[in-house]
Amino acid sequence: MLTVVRPDQGEFSWSITVGPDQPRDDSAASQIKVVLGQAEAGQRVQLWIERASADDDAFAVGLGFAPYRDLWRMQRPLPADRSSIATRAFVPGADDQDFLRVNNRAFHWHPEQGGLTPSDLADRMAEDWFNADGFRLYEQSGQLAGFCWTKVHSDETPPGGEIYAIAVDPDFHGQGLGKPMTLAGLDYLADQGLTVGFLYVESDNDPAVATYRSLGFDLHSTNRAYRLMAE
Repeated sequence: MLTVVRPDQGEFSWSITVGPDQPRDDSAASQIKVVLGQAEAGQRVQLWIERASADDDAFAVGLGFAPYRDLWRMQRPLPADRSSIATRAFVPGADDQDFLRVNNRAFHWHPEQGGLTPSDLADRMAEDWFNADGFRLYEQSGQLAGFCWTKVHSDETPPGGEIYAIAVDPDFHGQGLGKPMTLAGLDYLADQGLTVGFLYVESDNDPAVATYRSLGFDLHSTNRAYRLMAE
């Protein structure tokens, strides 16, 4: 079965995800058409195809969708060079507001990570994968300057460590913190015995892609998003 959700934020009323191992066939097309039949006129519907190939464009376009966004998975072997900065673990309750402030300033443009609320954060901390030790904070003069939130994927072969979300507060831009913040996350993941580190980045975020390439990350796969407006 495809994954179908009704997002509570952003421009889309429906979001459908085709997993990396799910066939793009008549059965999948039929399931997508069922969702489209439930959407009201004027509602926007999003289709994600994970690990997309050139053939997937024809599949999605045939259903009326148009591609609009590529999310790259970039990865590298672990360990990497050690970070030059010291970070500490996130403390639930004590650090919530500072994190939300920095996150929402840094990701004001982002459709999923931007505009997080205390409820959104609570939901993510309730997930089985959440580990406060892997949520690394960097402070300067008592202020939260940035964070690197990691996530362990023990279901992958070999198990992988993800840089789930990373940001520097705009007040601290220009200090070259992107690289050491990323390395701080990779340090934590490598210290857990993981040998693969990865992250997801917008394909058109040229500065971030350049930073990650300079740290040894290479393109692994593409998750492609398509959209349409229901009639």
